[in-house]
Amino acid sequence: MSNEMLLKYGCNPNQKPSRVFMEDGSELPIEVLNGKPGYINLLDAFNGWQLVKELKKATGMPAATSFKHVSPAGAAVGRPLSDTLKKIYFVDDLGELSPLACAYARARGADRMSSYGDFIALSDVCDVPTAKMIQREVSDGVIAPGYTDEALEILKSKRKGTYNIIKIDENYTPAPVERKQVYGVTFEQGRNELDINKELLSNIVTDNKDIPQDKLEDLMISLITLKYTQSNSVCYVKDGQAIGIGAGQQSRIHCTRLAGSKADIWWLRQHPKVLGLRFVDNIRRPDRDNAIDVYISDEYMDVLADGTWENIFKVKPEVFTKEEQRAWLDQNTDVCLGSDAFFPFGDNIERARKSGVRYIAEPGGSIRDDHVIMTCNKYNMAMAFTGIRLFHH
Repeated sequence: MSNEMLLKYGCNPNQKPSRVFMEDGSELPIEVLNGKPGYINLLDAFNGWQLVKELKKATGMPAATSFKHVSPAGAAVGRPLSDTLKKIYFVDDLGELSPLACAYARARGADRMSSYGDFIALSDVCDVPTAKMIQREVSDGVIAPGYTDEALEILKSKRKGTYNIIKIDENYTPAPVERKQVYGVTFEQGRNELDINKELLSNIVTDNKDIPQDKLEDLMISLITLKYTQSNSVCYVKDGQAIGIGAGQQSRIHCTRLAGSKADIWWLRQHPKVLGLRFVDNIRRPDRDNAIDVYISDEYMDVLADGTWENIFKVKPEVFTKEEQRAWLDQNTDVCLGSDAFFPFGDNIERARKSGVRYIAEPGGSIRDDHVIMTCNKYNMAMAFTGIRLFHH
């Protein structure tokens, strides 16, 4: 290890020179085992590592995240997968999956379109089942506290031997004050060391005060995910994994709609019509994922038109009607929702309800809190005010 690493360029090829280094002269907390990670790769790696480290601490389970452009496309803990989830994540042919592999399957599978070309963070030593899963996905790299010998060899075979593999010192503790420069001006702030735990969820402000233990855990997952998501941001969580993340929107209702539409797609992918799609042999994984996304959308004729569907499917699928979709979406219940800042209006709650949300965590503090609470009460939702904002830029 050394105290600096030279990079090919910064965010864009014209931004040179570029490097990462430790200002205090200490050694970098990472070791590059393979590949040559770039500037954005390292931003994703460090943000992702913090996220999974906190998920592991909060839940006691292995955790994984799939990062793209400095926000997670998915994040999850290693709860076992149902047969249906194994099918929609396309891991039903991999045999027995470790808890860590289950976590990455969930993180990668939540929003496969966004996860294409991701940077992965793993809370635990990468094992063979997880490496085999990563091996066949389009991905830029992975960061973890270690790799078994066999897992490392599997990962080194990716991208003709150039796959980025980073080992991080899990005992590394950053300085309590962080700095960055914008337009030649140095910004300084204390690191966001907020510990997200169940105590943060104790102030339940709705008539319904009942938030079961597993839902408290899901709400913590949503808040920890939001802590490392570019703001404004909203995160829907179910069964230990993010199912929809809306990041970087200027309006909170747009975050809620974006994350909700992603959560809806995740649920619709579990419908028998989607599970029953018969793809042509040897279709590329990204082409298959894109076809599923379009089939579910309003542009479904883009994949069902005569002369087109034959290139994708063995049998022409029936149209997945809006009525069928709505009936299926109504079966998605007990979803958890976190927001990195307060909801200013009840319209966010109305939209969240359409995606099965029953439990909510947000900071509170809006002049319209009464309207937001009233909207929750109308639908018998339980909402906790955390009192803590989680902006990240």
